[in-house]
Amino acid sequence: MKLLRSFAALTSALVLTATSLTVQAEIIGIEGTTTDGHQKTFNLEAAAAAISTPDGDNLLIWAYGDRDNPSTEVQYPGPTIIVHEGDAVTINLTNTDIGEPVSIVFPGMANVTAVVSNDLHIDGSTDRVVLTEEASIGETVSYSFTASKPGTYLYHSGSNPDLQVEMGLSGALIVRPANNPNSQAYNNADSAYDHEYLYFLTEMDTSIHQAVDLGLQPDTSNFHAVLWFMNGRNGPDTMFDNNVAWMPHQPYGSLTRMHPGEKVLLRIIGAGHDMHPLHTHGNHFLQIARDGQVLTSDPANAATIGADLAFGDYTQQVLPGATYDAIFEWTGRNMGWDIYGHTSGSGALCNNLPGPSDSTDPVSFEDCRYHNVPIPVDLPENLDLTFGGFYSGSPYLGSMESLPPGEGGLNLNGGLFFMWHSHTEKELVNNDIFPGGMMTMLIVEPPGVPIP
Repeated sequence: MKLLRSFAALTSALVLTATSLTVQAEIIGIEGTTTDGHQKTFNLEAAAAAISTPDGDNLLIWAYGDRDNPSTEVQYPGPTIIVHEGDAVTINLTNTDIGEPVSIVFPGMANVTAVVSNDLHIDGSTDRVVLTEEASIGETVSYSFTASKPGTYLYHSGSNPDLQVEMGLSGALIVRPANNPNSQAYNNADSAYDHEYLYFLTEMDTSIHQAVDLGLQPDTSNFHAVLWFMNGRNGPDTMFDNNVAWMPHQPYGSLTRMHPGEKVLLRIIGAGHDMHPLHTHGNHFLQIARDGQVLTSDPANAATIGADLAFGDYTQQVLPGATYDAIFEWTGRNMGWDIYGHTSGSGALCNNLPGPSDSTDPVSFEDCRYHNVPIPVDLPENLDLTFGGFYSGSPYLGSMESLPPGEGGLNLNGGLFFMWHSHTEKELVNNDIFPGGMMTMLIVEPPGVPIP
């Protein structure tokens, strides 16, 4: 029955996604309140909640939430905090109902200061040796720092972290650069992008959450993950829109969309215990930064020389606590056939304007060397095919061909679908139920299809 429900959930998720692609957002987060041009204040809370998983479970979590928006819930992962280079940032954390002290640490941020709401803690002590200043129930602790370097960062609890991070107390911090903050990740042209997406990778040992839910002392030393998450959801829930009503504590989806020739910025964060190999089908990516540092031979002049140590790969080994920035691009170059299925009688043109060093059309991004060339295989008859829901009936971008009754239907625009997922096979299940886990989809949409 669980297996049947899993496939039913997959179908339902993809149908809903197909009917609502035009409202799918990219990175969403909170930008705090501004008292002047460079002072940002965020008011967070830490509280308990429950999340649902596609294997039919309901798990207790501890999570951060945005107190400035009373209509929102605490969430997994915590709110994505978005600031700009040079901002003076203050984050006020209130422990709403977690029965042990909680806190936040900000790896990559220098000179973080913290002040607790009162000098006398609930337990009556005034001196404690801790990694970071903590808040017991009802207390508020204020953290302050200057966001001096652009990049992608992780924040998480520094209190009893082997338990509290597992329970869900972690999130993403994005520092936008001073130059072109809405189209570059860093202060150099190599980091320019058309779309940006977050991939926040975690895992869970359900026995730990069940023990905490029962008031027992969990054994975190015997950690064994059975659920794998991307942005706080397991597949296929990852492909639902952001902020769907039935996952109030899991607001972030991870469905990725682009057009040929566009650049997608991948902000990848390893926020769990384990390493996860994130695999991008369709093309290699170019890794340009790690841990908020541009991959350059001269960091002092990174804006001028750019990411000269960047490298291409098809799988990012995402280590615990590490962050990565990469650029992904897809075109028809070197495909060997006309990606749009043009024929000599269609009258379609391919404009190879850039010159002999680049054979792609600067608008359609098909490879003009293969204009009007069909796909070099004999396509089988429909009776000989097994159809996936994403198949449009045609191998060509933007083409919709006939399908048998009841087949297909999840590809509204004739896009090309590529699964992005963990390359560790066990991480493609939800507690041993396939398909699911740490996976989402990239959709290469035809030119002209709107992407928010």
